[in-house]
Amino acid sequence: MKKTIRLSGIAYESLVNGPGMRRVFFSQGCKHNCKGCFNPDTHDFNGGEEKDIDLLIQDVLDNPMIKGITFSGGDPFERAEEFSYMAKEFKKNNKNIWCYTGYTFEYIIENLELRNGWKELISNIDVLVDGKFEEDKKEDGLKFRGSSNQRIIDVKESLKCGYIVGFNL
Repeated sequence: MKKTIRLSGIAYESLVNGPGMRRVFFSQGCKHNCKGCFNPDTHDFNGGEEKDIDLLIQDVLDNPMIKGITFSGGDPFERAEEFSYMAKEFKKNNKNIWCYTGYTFEYIIENLELRNGWKELISNIDVLVDGKFEEDKKEDGLKFRGSSNQRIIDVKESLKCGYIVGFNL
């Protein structure tokens, strides 16, 4: 696997993309094209810029303030191989990992064997915020999600139980 990843940007210290101080990596590329998306510049798969994955990982590990990682987008599942490599390295260092995707948890599970990196990515993240952004379901005060249809899922418990378990905030 190449050791670079195409990102649209990085939020170096964020408190709004999951609990605690987090580093947020915004994937470049998305097929969902949700109406009202707040990151439409992340949709083009050729936009953004290539970054060295190992340097990104080391930069996080060198910062003791960063307690967790968030993969956002675009859609990280479109670059699952690269994000799964990052997730494995972060898990070795006890970092909490959240991931946003327009795909549903059920769709990801049904397609694990068909899409490169999906199995590795889903098995190395702690929380998945799933589902497309739906403009008509946007509500003020929703924590860590853009629309009420999106779910905040405890991935480890859901995989273990075989059904969706919500993450307790």
